[in-house]
Amino acid sequence: MGLIQRSIEDIGIATISISLSKEITGKIRPPRAVFFGSRLGRPISYPHQVSRQISVLRLLLKYLKEIRTPGTIIDIDPTVVDNGMAPSPASK
Repeated sequence: MGLIQRSIEDIGIATISISLSKEITGKIRPPRAVFFGSRLGRPISYPHQVSRQISVLRLLLKYLKEIRTPGTIIDIDPTVVDNGMAPSPASK
């Protein structure tokens, strides 16, 4: 995914990915990534949890705008999304 992200970024479109493995994402170094510590198959929540899914999408859009350093991985506690809070892009 990181290679595709870089190609898309090269034509001027910003991208962000949801990481399911912080170790693998760290090796691939996509332009921007968020790690929720979620299980495989449920990267942003369980099915039908629309309010949580919307919260995650809003958070992704926030970091899409704020992350300036390529390869940054924001590590987010999944419970923080439910509270509407999140760490700053400085965390890695």
